[in-house]
Amino acid sequence: MIRPRAVFLDRDGVLNEERQYVGRLEDFVLFPGIGSALSRLRHSGFRLIVVTNQSGIGRGYYTEADLQRIHGHLIAELARDGVTLDRIYYAPESPEQPSRGRKPSPQFLFDAREEFGVDLGRSYFVGDKFIDLQCGWNAGVKRSVLVRTGYGRRTEEIHRHELTHAVVVDDLAAAVDWILADR
Repeated sequence: MIRPRAVFLDRDGVLNEERQYVGRLEDFVLFPGIGSALSRLRHSGFRLIVVTNQSGIGRGYYTEADLQRIHGHLIAELARDGVTLDRIYYAPESPEQPSRGRKPSPQFLFDAREEFGVDLGRSYFVGDKFIDLQCGWNAGVKRSVLVRTGYGRRTEEIHRHELTHAVVVDDLAAAVDWILADR
């Protein structure tokens, strides 16, 4: 039996505009075309799994209830394009707190392997920060993809010499194009 592939997605800066500590629904703005890009992945057989650090909770800037409202909105917006997410994993801890899943830990990807049978070696991680790429590498995904949205351009400048094993593209739509061509 062939195990399913997944595209693991960071949230802020990849799916939606990066605004420091997005904890209010009015601050959550999806990038245009996200639904259609994710729809292409879904129709190609990929599981869609969001993996996000949400340290604003641990820092006391917003609550888990606030986060759930935002995620409910995200799910509803994607449903307009016929897209469902298989799971949203989030780490609410601040960087100073112990955390099982805070990126660059690969734990949530291992959880997805157990929960959905995902073949990590045939899967991808798309993010805008170096810790996103590291998370994918630490889990053994086929490729980590850096998008230049969010913090991506800055990540590309700072970590230029460390990106030899990453693919760098402009945005999620370009990441989807690259992933679908990588067969």
